[in-house]
Amino acid sequence: MRKHSKVALRQQSKDNVTESVADLLALEAPLDYKSSQMSMSVPPGGPAGPKSKPEPSPDDEEDEGRPAWNNKIEYILAQVGFSVGLGNVWRFPYLCQKNGGGAYLVPYFILLLLIGIPLFFLELAVGQRIRRGSIGVWNYVYPRLGGIGVSSLMVCAFVGLYYNVIIGWSIFYFFQSFQYPLPWSECPIRRNGSLAYVEPECERSSATTYFWYRETLNITSTIADSGGLNWRMTLSLLAAWIIVCLAVIKGIQSSGKVMYFSSLFPYVVLFCFLVRGLMLKGATDGIAHMFTPKLEKMLEPQVWREAATQVFFALGLGFGGVIAFSSYNKRDNNCHFDAVLVSIINFITSVLATLVVFAVLGFKANIMNEKCIVDNAEKILGYLNTSVLSHDLIPPHVNFSHLTAEDYAEMYGVIKTVRGDSFGQLGLDPCLLEDELNKAVQGTGLAFIAFTEAMIYFPASPFWSVMFFFMLINLGLGSMIGTMTGITTPVLDTFKVRKEVLTVGCCIVAFFSGLLFVQRSGNYFVTMFDDYSAGLPLTIVVILENISVAWIYGSKRFMQDLEDMLGFRPYSFYFYMWKYVSPILLLILISATVIEMVIKPPGYNAWVQELVSVRIRLECTPYKEGL
Repeated sequence: MRKHSKVALRQQSKDNVTESVADLLALEAPLDYKSSQMSMSVPPGGPAGPKSKPEPSPDDEEDEGRPAWNNKIEYILAQVGFSVGLGNVWRFPYLCQKNGGGAYLVPYFILLLLIGIPLFFLELAVGQRIRRGSIGVWNYVYPRLGGIGVSSLMVCAFVGLYYNVIIGWSIFYFFQSFQYPLPWSECPIRRNGSLAYVEPECERSSATTYFWYRETLNITSTIADSGGLNWRMTLSLLAAWIIVCLAVIKGIQSSGKVMYFSSLFPYVVLFCFLVRGLMLKGATDGIAHMFTPKLEKMLEPQVWREAATQVFFALGLGFGGVIAFSSYNKRDNNCHFDAVLVSIINFITSVLATLVVFAVLGFKANIMNEKCIVDNAEKILGYLNTSVLSHDLIPPHVNFSHLTAEDYAEMYGVIKTVRGDSFGQLGLDPCLLEDELNKAVQGTGLAFIAFTEAMIYFPASPFWSVMFFFMLINLGLGSMIGTMTGITTPVLDTFKVRKEVLTVGCCIVAFFSGLLFVQRSGNYFVTMFDDYSAGLPLTIVVILENISVAWIYGSKRFMQDLEDMLGFRPYSFYFYMWKYVSPILLLILISATVIEMVIKPPGYNAWVQELVSVRIRLECTPYKEGL
């Protein structure tokens, strides 16, 4: 203890003052939590209440042999594995494309500084100081705040239920990738006696779309029709829960070892895909399209709201996993450095994943554009042979055997100008590369449809498919380990049960509860849980955490505790962020989310087989909005 620290001065003072968290750092005798400033049951300096059973201090808990990370690398990998998840691969690139390309990075980075890093630092510091899970932390600060931890645990449970279903889907695709050609590369052929024909549902959508909705999910047309269990998805979900159970059954002793692989392997795959993607035709078109800034988008409030939401969830705030992981740290660990490091790694990973996704989608867009040109050139040749079109409309330098995009665009323009009002009857498409690149996809549509379609055209496509879905499994596993830790740690702190029994019990209950998501209609429930079970509840949890520390406990006292814990005083920037900026921004985010939910009533997109079969004739998408 420093000679001139405030703790030492209080020890020399004869005034009667209430001890604070800094007294605990000085290893003084633990007090009744109701008379401690760490607990807000009484105001600072106020009279202590009647004696009651003392709340054990973090120091006592440390002496009781609380588990600890073997080394700093394990801890950082665990935090990175938890924060870097599937959203970095299929949500961030979509938002970047939708909200102005490279211009979207500006509001995202600003909000990362204003919301992400300060609140991430807050959760790390609270967990490391009090050394308990989400329930114990807030109970220790103030007994009536324990509901924050309970809410966090409940959100973890809801998210874990459907998140592991996505890992199950990835496991199914992983094993399906060990064959050549890939099973989603062509539409299946049906036979009726001697007559062979292409499956109509597949012919009118695409091979990858058909494989996802019909072969994988075997989806029903409405959420009201459960369709019974999909046995292949049920087995995949069982495999996913077995993997998660084995990873976390020994607590951080087992999950820490798993993180060496599950956190690092996705980066190996991303770099491999980036190098391979940049060698593909059209990759630069995709990347250029991605990062071409549309600066006018930065003036739209929706862009800032979606950037704030993405920052919020990218770091895993409010789930309890961040607090749980940091509770196993030594108390003098530099959690400020950890907060900045993990946040920057998360941001760089999102940008890296965006480069990979749009390099591959640029290649796919070129393939699709070339197919469009070939198909429409055949139509034009048919019209020329039947004298629907005159040969004089075709520029003399155009060679149908080697038709370039520029030649087709010129020919298309001439025909459209000459034909005038009757041009629409020809059914010709402009075949613009920009149109292909503007087809925004996210979530399962990106991973299981768009990306799988692009990998069909890769040389050695099964190898790349295996690598891609193995990467998704590991990304999901890292997040699930953090989610499960956010559930089990507060329960273990409260009830002191055997962690092996608790872990197995949680996984068994979760598997049977997750059967809701592996019905034939299960994808609709996954989408609805993803949209509504975490967004608003987590935002409310985090703003309550922020207010509890900054206003109930007090920002100045918390800064002093951090100084005594870390050996240096954090920048005043954090004081103002915690006290004013972050609560205001979170309140605006909550208000915007509620308003959007009121304006846009809940719904889901349904795959309707009947509409698929008449898709071309009706010129409509095979989705309908179901309320």
